[in-house]
Amino acid sequence: MNGAWLGLILLIVLAGWFLRRFVRICEAANEADWGGPWLNRLDGLNRLFCRRFHGLAHDRLRLPRSGPALVASNHVSGLDPLLLIAAMKRPLRFIIAREQYERWYLKWLFRAIGCIPIDRERDPRTALYAARRALAAGEVVALFPQGRIRLDHEPPAPLRRGIVLLSQMTGAPIIPVRIRGVRGQGFTVAAVFMRSAARLEARPPLICENRTAEWCLEELSRALHS
Repeated sequence: MNGAWLGLILLIVLAGWFLRRFVRICEAANEADWGGPWLNRLDGLNRLFCRRFHGLAHDRLRLPRSGPALVASNHVSGLDPLLLIAAMKRPLRFIIAREQYERWYLKWLFRAIGCIPIDRERDPRTALYAARRALAAGEVVALFPQGRIRLDHEPPAPLRRGIVLLSQMTGAPIIPVRIRGVRGQGFTVAAVFMRSAARLEARPPLICENRTAEWCLEELSRALHS
């Protein structure tokens, strides 16, 4: 056996060792059960990425250990979903715009983690029904009620009423979270690769049962903008 073949074999062995080591590190960092080993490893990888590259720190987020819940956050960049997932001990089912869901290179992942596509112009009720079924099954649904990326210096816009309707119909509490410290604010893909000092600030949960939609929207808006 010549030296070139020996070097190639050694390289393959080392690559296999590093891959196994990397997989174990991801498994050790995993904190939420997504229902499959590879998704759980991706969860661990995302937590490591958000904590070490984006400096993620967060308050104790008052997500119930079981049962339905709605997570609502301000929306400043494409990094936001990764930060929320990295901070939670339970899987999140995001409601996302259909045009984002249909991206061919990400659709397999969105489908695997249970994202709910919404088409606001044609039939938003389909997404609301799907979210209601997920909540009835005891899952956690996450969304950005501002509807799009909106920075703090921009005038506040009315929040989408869907989250309040879901809370009222299912009794699920709304867990407001405010995102700060993202360097790539206003960007989608680029924000993921721009090193940040991200922080998630917890706000008191909102219970919208026996409350008017206007009251809930006003309280949620105050939580996300202050």
